[in-house]
Amino acid sequence: LGNVCSGNDAAGLARKQRAAAAGAIEAAVAAMQAHPQVAEVQEEGCAALVNVCSGADGAGRARKQRAADTGAIEAVVAALQAHPQVAEVQEEGCAALVNVC
Repeated sequence: LGNVCSGNDAAGLARKQRAAAAGAIEAAVAAMQAHPQVAEVQEEGCAALVNVCSGADGAGRARKQRAADTGAIEAVVAALQAHPQVAEVQEEGCAALVNVC
């Protein structure tokens, strides 16, 4: 999802919206919650949230709210706390918080 949903052009924004409509936000958060000790799952889950939740238009704000309502903020914070020595988790987690918050 991180790669599929990248890009801020019209096609990229359409992919983000399509991914959100398909349940990508909820799936990423569920994977993070199901595998809290697997750093790669945490990193990729955060990366997916970074890309799916980017955008300042109305649809982007709705995706951010959907992520927050789904528990993304708590999942990202848990990932940051569980993997303090894994730089990739820290990087993607902070980026996810920037986008979701």
